[in-house]
Formats: sequence, structure tokens, C-alpha cells
Amino acid sequence: IVVVFCSFVFFLLLQVLNEKKLQEVDSLWKEFETPEKANKIVKLKHFEKFQDTTEALAASTALVEGKLSKNLKKILKKIVAKDAHEQLAVADAKLGGVIKDKLNLSCIHSPMVTELMRGIRSQIEGLITGLPSREMAAMCLGLAHSLSRYKLKFSPDKVDTMIIQAISLLDDLDKELNNYIMRCREWYGWHFPELGKIITDNLTYCKCVRKVGDRSNFASSDVSDILPEEIEEDVKAAAEISMGTEVSEEDINNIIHLCDQVIEISEYRTQLYDYLKNRMMAIAPNLTVMVGELVGARLIAHAGSLLNLAKHPASTVQLLGAEKALFRALKTKRDTPKFGLIYHASLVGQTNTKNKGKISRMLAAKTALTIRYDALGENTSAEMGAENRLKVETRLRLLEERGIRRISGTGKALARTDKYQNKSEVRVFDPSGDSTLPAVSKKRKIQEVEEQDVEVAVKAKKFKAEMK
Repeated sequence: IVVVFCSFVFFLLLQVLNEKKLQEVDSLWKEFETPEKANKIVKLKHFEKFQDTTEALAASTALVEGKLSKNLKKILKKIVAKDAHEQLAVADAKLGGVIKDKLNLSCIHSPMVTELMRGIRSQIEGLITGLPSREMAAMCLGLAHSLSRYKLKFSPDKVDTMIIQAISLLDDLDKELNNYIMRCREWYGWHFPELGKIITDNLTYCKCVRKVGDRSNFASSDVSDILPEEIEEDVKAAAEISMGTEVSEEDINNIIHLCDQVIEISEYRTQLYDYLKNRMMAIAPNLTVMVGELVGARLIAHAGSLLNLAKHPASTVQLLGAEKALFRALKTKRDTPKFGLIYHASLVGQTNTKNKGKISRMLAAKTALTIRYDALGENTSAEMGAENRLKVETRLRLLEERGIRRISGTGKALARTDKYQNKSEVRVFDPSGDSTLPAVSKKRKIQEVEEQDVEVAVKAKKFKAEMK
């Protein structure tokens, strides 16, 4: 038996001298208590040291994945092929299968081999001479770091920390922009208050103020590259009859400097948004297709990372961002919220108020699937997200059509199930057919009663006349 021992620093081939002692697996460790005993069991046959860390990393990663490295293949062809009758003892059964397929060498893997490897590892310094222990420790440490980095499969495209920082910065920029624009409008409004009502767009307002400055310059300035012709005429007309106060040139310079800041921040915000969109499509394409890049980035930031978000169930994804409302509702025993950050998704926003809860629940369920696919799957396409979005849109359309049908009351209404009534076909005998006399009502009609009363009255008058 030839033992194939793979270390961080070298490949080792050892010839087993006494195979009978290997049969006693439980007491095999006693044969490796000292280097002298170990040399009686195994003997060094071939020693191959790695030249550098790169070569060691390539060989180690191949062993971790159960593959046959080039160095090991060359050694086995050169050394073991001569003794084809020898069996190879390997620590990994998968590696043994690869060696058997490619080199047609017999390999064994059993508890006996595991104990043998453990014994060799404990006495490795006694079996190999001329290898400094300090050099071996340093190389093992360096290779361990390289191997750990490789196993983590570190990729700069998969770093979700950048998304968390970008969405946080985007929110901060929005707040600062609102403060700066409000200050700019209020400040310049003392000088030209009518301009704020004519120009509603904030960025256009700041560009116009930066280009013109004092309101008296509007009559001679050309702002057609910023404003349409109609609005430009209105601004020039308002500048001539403005009720604003006069300000000094120093004040105008400070206002223009503030406008420069607003324009620069707006441009940087646009650039940051494009960066965030590209980063989200690289890291979580299916999540981006489902809820959009902004909502997806906020979900990742709220959970801490994409992997943490993938561990959440759909019900938690639905309520992320509404924790305060949830616990307040549980404490006061009221209705719990139906959505959190997912409320800002376009699919929830385009539905009516009645169906928002249903759509947010279904969207959260599909979003949880896409998050796990992005975090744990190897495929980087967005097909799954597109399919799930189509299902949610179909469900949304179905809910809206059902609501319209119920309200309209037309022939398109849903079929209603009427109450079932059993009608018996058994005929019953009608006794009224036996009598030949005409049926007379017991109650007399009012008209007949009146006629009889009139006749009685006439007879009474005749009787009185005859008596006279």
C-alpha cells in the first residue's frame, strides 16, 4: 500500500512496511506515539515541495474540490505507475475515484486509512528530515489565508456594503438639497419674490439665478437655454414691476455661490443614482426587477446585507421598516400594518387602496424568493424576477377587474349560486272536479248587497202609501 499524503507545503508518498498492524484500527494510534515507531510502519517514498504559495494554493483548492491537480497527476504517473499492483491509500474518496478514472490505479478509503493519516500527521516532522518547522508554519499560515479568501469567493461585484453606503448617502443628499433649495428661494425671494411662482422647478430656478444675478439684469439677459420662451417673457415682465427689495452685490454673490452648491449636489446625486442602479443590477438583478433599485437598496440596508435579507421570511420582508407601527399595534391590540418599505414599490403604488394589502403580501412573497435566488444562486440573470413580476401584475389586474364587475352590475357580473329547491313531479288528485254544481262564493259581493237594500227600501215606501 502506498499512502498519498497531501499537506499545505508538500505532497508525500509513503510506503507501508507492515500491513498487518493496519488491521487493528482501534490500536493503530499506539504505533505512532514516537517517530521511531512511526518509521517502522511507513517509509518515505517520494517528497515533492511546492515552489511558492500560488502553486500550493492551486493544489490545495483542487484537493478541496475533489479534483486531481497537475503536480499530483505528474507524481503519480512518474512514481506509482511503475508499481501498478500497489494500492493507493487516499483520505478523500472523491479524489480516489478521480485517480482511478484518469490513471487506472486502485485506490482505497476506509476508517483504517483515516487513522493512518492521523498518525502520519502527528509524526510528520520525524518522517521528513531537513524541513525547518518555522518555515513550514509560516507557509501553512500564508496558504490558510489564501485558501480562506478563495473559499469565500470574494468578488468586488458582490459587495453589498457599497449599496448600503450609496442609498444612505442618497437620502442624505436629498435632505441637504431640500434645505439648500428652500434657503435659496427664501433668500432670493426678498429681492425677486415673483420668480418663485413663475419657475416651479428647483434646479431651473437655481440655474436662472446663477446666470442672471440681480433682477435688473433679466431684461438684457438671454435665458432661452434654461427657460421656454413663454416663461422667459413672463419672468422679464415680472422683473420690471417686481416689489422685491434692493440688495447689495455681495448678497447676490453669496446667493450665486449657494446656487452653485445646489447645482453641483444635484449633478452628483444623478451620478450616484446611476451608480446605485448599476450596482443593484450587478448584485441583486431579480430584486431590482421586482421592486426597483431604490426600494431594493433600502431593504438591503435595513437588513444589514443581502444574505441577512435572504434569511428573512416573506412576512418579515413585507413589514421591514414598519417595526414601530407593528409593536405599537400589538401593544394597543389594534390592527397591525400591512406594509413597510415595500409600500413604495411601483406595483403597490398603482393599485387601489382596497387591494394594497393583498398585493403587498403577494409581492413580499415573490420578493423573498428573488432575494434568496440573488444571494445564494449562481446564475446572474433577471429572468426569475421578470416572471414573478408578471405573476403579480396578472394578479393585480384580476383583482381590479373583479372590483369593476361587482360595481357595474352588468352581464359580466360573477355567477351567483341560487338556493336549491326540489320540485316534485308527483300529481295529486283534485276533488273539485267531482261536483257538477257551479261554485258560489260564500261572501256576497258589495254590489249585490246594495241592490237588495234599494229593493227593500222601495217595497217599504209602497207599503206605507197603501196604508194611507
